[in-house]
Amino acid sequence: MDNLLLILKALSDKNRLRTFCALLSYEELCACQITELLQVAGATASRHLSLMVSAGILKNRKHGRWIYFRLNTDDLYLDPVFKWIKRKLGKSNQVEKDLTALRQIMIIPCEDLCRKQRGAASCPDK
Repeated sequence: MDNLLLILKALSDKNRLRTFCALLSYEELCACQITELLQVAGATASRHLSLMVSAGILKNRKHGRWIYFRLNTDDLYLDPVFKWIKRKLGKSNQVEKDLTALRQIMIIPCEDLCRKQRGAASCPDK
């Protein structure tokens, strides 16, 4: 029961639900891409992502300076929850807007997103 509560709490926020829906369409997204999609501060996106990882909804991997997130499809316990959310939100206006925005975000290299979000000092040119 505690596991289910963690999962439901993690999905009970609009930005976390938006992140979840974005990851239904993209195998994985970098933290900077999610930050850009949500239009929130990096620390805010990080808190959302951390909560979802702690609940077991997301998995992450580090590649160089970038952290990539994907849905945890290994946990069969989550499968019915994932399917239910997909059915309920699959064609919502917000999901459609987010997918349109993500198509544009995915064109931008992570380095450029980082510079835009954190400034040139945090992500210097190579």
